[in-house]
Amino acid sequence: MIESMRNSVRARSLTALTVGLLCLLTVIALPVKEATAQGNPLGAVVGVRAEVPPSARTAGTLGTEREGGGVVIGADGLVLTIGYLILEAVQAEVQLQDGKTVPAEIVAYDYDTGFGLLRPATPLNVAPIELGDSDALPAETQVLVAGPDGPSGAVVVSRREFAGYWEYLLPNAIFTAPPYRSFGGAALIGSDGRLLGIGSLIVGDARGPGETFPGNMFVPISLLKPIIADLKSQGRSAGPAKPWLGLFTQELRGHVFINRVSPDGPAASAGIQEGDIVVAVGGEPVASLSEFYRKIWALGDAGIEVPLTLLKGANGFHEVSVKSGDRYDYLKLNPTY
Repeated sequence: MIESMRNSVRARSLTALTVGLLCLLTVIALPVKEATAQGNPLGAVVGVRAEVPPSARTAGTLGTEREGGGVVIGADGLVLTIGYLILEAVQAEVQLQDGKTVPAEIVAYDYDTGFGLLRPATPLNVAPIELGDSDALPAETQVLVAGPDGPSGAVVVSRREFAGYWEYLLPNAIFTAPPYRSFGGAALIGSDGRLLGIGSLIVGDARGPGETFPGNMFVPISLLKPIIADLKSQGRSAGPAKPWLGLFTQELRGHVFINRVSPDGPAASAGIQEGDIVVAVGGEPVASLSEFYRKIWALGDAGIEVPLTLLKGANGFHEVSVKSGDRYDYLKLNPTY
């Protein structure tokens, strides 16, 4: 995997190649003062591997052997990656571009943002990348994506809310195109050489809902700045945990369908089943995933009772009360954090 990071920009299409070259030239041509301070931002990109036991809650969906990218953000070698690569892992390592592999401690996993942190057991001797301002990143901006497949040019095609089926919501996610294959933990780098986001997903509607336009979704780096101290000291962001139900849902034509229920989770304990449709939360109708999540979270912290109105097929409407849980308690996390 790391060997492929030495390769030059892969030609995905004529447009992608052109944008990639422009971005690369922009990064290389940083002003002398700025370049001296930052070095080569591509040098901070690393690989990440993690091993997860078969007993882990996420083993069935995310696998037991995971690999992707990361980026060095601290002088001590602290590596930022996407959290699902290291979620419930018992062993992790960082892979440098010269092929060297360094064992790493799992420092943090933050469910609300999706970020994960690793600290190598020995110094990496890699200059960290500087963090940029993703809040100021508009659509139609040329950027660089860098991960295990090497650097590749891209364009920010939209900035918008993203609601994930796993009870996850980002208010201002970054969507880019064309798609980058090894997106998990990939670095999104601006023309000034600063880090703007961390790769999370490949999506089919990067430009907007309902429009077929493949691309990637990145978690904005500005979400890291307010919580980085908490992640380093506590392994997660501080504050009360949001109520979690253990549902995997899909938004379709103004309805929230339940596709899967976490075994032994709060929703399963309340009798909620695959195929049920969520009609309302606390008597208030819901028509989208983001609306569903916000209404749940507005009720209080983890542990609160969540009243749902469900449509159970031919059985009609049912009122169900779910005693919400804390997602961190459900996951089998590394005891080091």
